Amino acid sequence: MAMELTDALFADETKEGLVLVDFWAPWCGPCRIQGPIIDELAEELEGQVKIYKMDVDENPEVPSSFGIMSIPTLLVKKDDQVVEKLIGVHRKEQLQEVLAKYM
Repeated sequence: MAMELTDALFADETKEGLVLVDFWAPWCGPCRIQGPIIDELAEELEGQVKIYKMDVDENPEVPSSFGIMSIPTLLVKKDDQVVEKLIGVHRKEQLQEVLAKYM
């Protein structure tokens, strides 16, 4: 299960290692499709990749700072640098391939 992330914790939690953040909202249909895929990845890649979900309604600052206009948007960070920005729903296999490039 992916952990929830807040504006206040974002910088500390995502500054080291390989991190995937799913920006979503409860009212977003495509986000409800992406959510379970993110949770599966979190279980499979535990210890290798930190995987978080961030509710954009409750935490508007970080999504705004990255220019996130549509959700779901997935950010991949490696050692505090954004290396991928994926917009829309992605299959688990697609996400595994993206993450594998940075592991």
